[in-house]
Amino acid sequence: MIAPGDVVHMECVDSSGAQVRPGFTLADFLAIDRMKIHALTGPIAIEGAQPGDVLQVDVLEVAHKGWAWSSVIAGLGFLDGRFTEPYFFEWKLDGDVSTSLAPAVVPLRPFCGVMGLAQAEMGAFRTRPPGAFGGNMDVRELSAGATLYLPVMVEGGLFSAGDAHAAQGDGEVCINGMECPADVTLRLGLHKQRHLAGPMVESAARRGEDGPEWIVVESGIEALTTAQTATSRLVDLLVDRWGFEPVQAYLLCSVAMKLRLSQVVNRPMVTVSAAIAKSVLPERRLF
Repeated sequence: MIAPGDVVHMECVDSSGAQVRPGFTLADFLAIDRMKIHALTGPIAIEGAQPGDVLQVDVLEVAHKGWAWSSVIAGLGFLDGRFTEPYFFEWKLDGDVSTSLAPAVVPLRPFCGVMGLAQAEMGAFRTRPPGAFGGNMDVRELSAGATLYLPVMVEGGLFSAGDAHAAQGDGEVCINGMECPADVTLRLGLHKQRHLAGPMVESAARRGEDGPEWIVVESGIEALTTAQTATSRLVDLLVDRWGFEPVQAYLLCSVAMKLRLSQVVNRPMVTVSAAIAKSVLPERRLF
């Protein structure tokens, strides 16, 4: 158990559960035990955390270890009907970029694809579907400098993280980002009895990308309905924290919001991010 405000250093293995190693072949990859996918670091109990509280996760550092991998797996992925043969690719990570897939130069933005708390329901659950508790959201904006807010659902919260990616596009369409082991440093804070319907992200500026944003994260089975819920939550945020009338907040979303499909492959769930640039609004704290 840790105290609110403590800094935690986590050694996170890659999403294969440390089965994939540098120099792997496709045959090696096809032989791994898929029941070990999403080996997470945790759970970590936070002293005093109770249902109805909000956990604040400040992402201080996510450091890759110089290599990563991606794959195509038959029957999985957004274009599984088109790409039916398995494929395996190893990335070399050179500082802030990878040039392994020439002539492309891919910028790196390491983050944890899975960060979440225990669900309220009792039982054993697979880590693949995300939800209001967070989990396998694959929100690429959760890199160093970002803050994640999660609703606490059980005593202690029970936070876990893993599934690190050195880089990932919106959607994670082939089923993987750049899967990698990583050393992760987080600060875990606690806000007592603050209503939060689902995950929220306060992102950081990244070179060559969007500036800081407020991001509502919503996961659901049907993409359009999930996008509507994410948009409605952002409207509520603008009303509650910035004092807009609901119809004004709706108009602001129509002219300034960015809707992203953060992941479309963690079946049966998709994850939608509804974002608005912090530069559009007066500076506020979420809590």
